[in-house]
Formats: sequence, structure tokens, C-alpha cells
Amino acid sequence: MNKFTYLFFVSLTLITLSFGCGSKVASSHPDDYESTEVKARNAKFTGNYNRTFNDLHNLHIAAAVKNGITPLETRADTTDQMDMLVRLPHELPLYRQYQITHSIPYLVPTAAKLFVDIAQNFRDSLYSKKMPLYKLYLTSITRTNDDTRKLTKRNINASSDSAHRYGTTFDISWKRFDKLDLHNSKDISPDRLKLVLAEVLFDLKNSERCYVKYERRQACFHITAR
Repeated sequence: MNKFTYLFFVSLTLITLSFGCGSKVASSHPDDYESTEVKARNAKFTGNYNRTFNDLHNLHIAAAVKNGITPLETRADTTDQMDMLVRLPHELPLYRQYQITHSIPYLVPTAAKLFVDIAQNFRDSLYSKKMPLYKLYLTSITRTNDDTRKLTKRNINASSDSAHRYGTTFDISWKRFDKLDLHNSKDISPDRLKLVLAEVLFDLKNSERCYVKYERRQACFHITAR
């Protein structure tokens, strides 16, 4: 891990701890908490993407409004809420941004931490399964109102009332993955990598850290931090 990457992760951790937004109040009954944790840990992804990752739009919006920023009108307004946002580097060993034309690389700290955890857990899972390492593709991040209006003119699936406007929501491709070691002759199919990613998301969703919607047409997982 190079110096820049290390500083990014350290800064993100410190910011997340200082904000503490979106955190849940701990249960006053340790047994209840332990029971929930055990159930979440023992649950397994069955392979049904549509059924498992079907958190509806209203859930994403409710979490976004609760934990996010006031939607920005234009990109020039980003400076007004810079103290509430974390900038994501264009590319790190864990991920890369892919064709980010209608969004800006900023998230609120809890969402940034969630994304980093997804990327790290995906990497760890590949390693434990003795698979070659791949980067995730981040395909959409935070949108201003102006970005949203432009996107809805081009994409009929885009919503004017998008959770992406609050800095809590991002999309990860389930179709594209970037192989880290091109000298490794072993290739893993996108479908297999998609399954590994889904297992990671399933665990985090079960731990109530996020809402997830499986988007077939856009070939992505639509994720909002809780």
C-alpha cells in the first residue's frame, strides 16, 4: 500500500469516527444483539439476485435523507458542503471509477467507509478463495440536481428523485471487473466475480449497513448507506 493510499484510508477512518452519522444505538440487551449478529453471520446468499437485493426506492430515499447532505444544485455548490463529504480518489488498488460522467466523486463519510469495506471484503474473499485479485468498478456516485436532470433526458431508468443526490449512494458494476495482475494466466468469469461480490453485499445488507437494489438494465448494484 503506497503512502497516498494509506493516508486516504487513515483520513477516512478518522472522519467517519468524528461524524458518527447513521450509527445505530446499541441494544440495551446484549443477548438480543448477539442473537442478531449470529443470525446475520450464519445466513448465506442463495444466488437469487432479484429476490435478495430488492430494497425499494423509498427505503433508499429515506436512508439518504436521514444520513446525507442537502442535494446540491450544481457542481459549483460542492464547496458549500465540503466539510460533510469525502473525496474518493479516481483509482486505488481496490477499485477504479468507470465512466463517471454524470456524478462527482464525493460521499458522506459513512457511505465512503461502506464502499471501502465492500471493496476490501471483496478483495479478501478473492484471496481466501485463492482466486486472482480484481478491482471493482464504481460506475456512479453523487449527483447534483443539474446532473440528475441531464441524466434523466438520456436514461429513462434514471429517477429525478434519486438517492444519489444525497452523497449516501453509489453503484458498483456486476458486469465489469479489472484484473490486477495481468501476468496471472488464470481468469475468473464475470459471473463468478459477480457471485463473490453478491456474497459480500449480502453480509453487509444483513448487518443493516446498507440497502441494495439489483439493477439488471444498468448492470450494477445500487447501494445506499444506512
